[in-house]
Amino acid sequence: MPVEVETDGALIERSVRGRPDAFVEVARRHEVAVHGFLARRAGPQVAADLLGEVWVRAFAGRGGYDPAYPDARPWLFGIARNVLRSHWRAGRAAEHPAATGDPAGTGYPVAEDPWDDVIDRLDGPVRSRALRSAIRALPSAERDVLLLVAWEQLTPAQAATALGVPPGTARSRLHRARAALRLALAAGPAEEES
Repeated sequence: MPVEVETDGALIERSVRGRPDAFVEVARRHEVAVHGFLARRAGPQVAADLLGEVWVRAFAGRGGYDPAYPDARPWLFGIARNVLRSHWRAGRAAEHPAATGDPAGTGYPVAEDPWDDVIDRLDGPVRSRALRSAIRALPSAERDVLLLVAWEQLTPAQAATALGVPPGTARSRLHRARAALRLALAAGPAEEES
């Protein structure tokens, strides 16, 4: 007789309703994926530190999770993305205290996004100059969706959840990113900036 496995949504709901230990299973299921997400963006040492913050924030925010979603991975990637941004912002503030202002007048401080370092860590056949240049050239919103789908193996709808945008917006951004990459790769290798 097959054993029925509880969904992440059911575990989180149980955790909210008086069994906080049920959340441990959610963390166990997704620890490797969330750590990988962080490590690809901030390096393995920093990722180990940031992972704890992801779990603290996820546990604190679990009451807002919709248990109708059986897989918590997109939600956790969204939290991890916010933890990364806080980390980058704090690092930038420590290095350049005057650089954390709000030049666009958005009400939010500027967070440094170290995608060049991430791109430099790409390995294997993905190391082509044309692909690296094309990924660097993508607007950050398109790059975020592309990397969530390509690296983290999320569906476009799950990437939308992680990014806090409607699914149609994520699909559109992914389409534009893929089209830009196709054009760049069809054009051949580009000279990489040093």
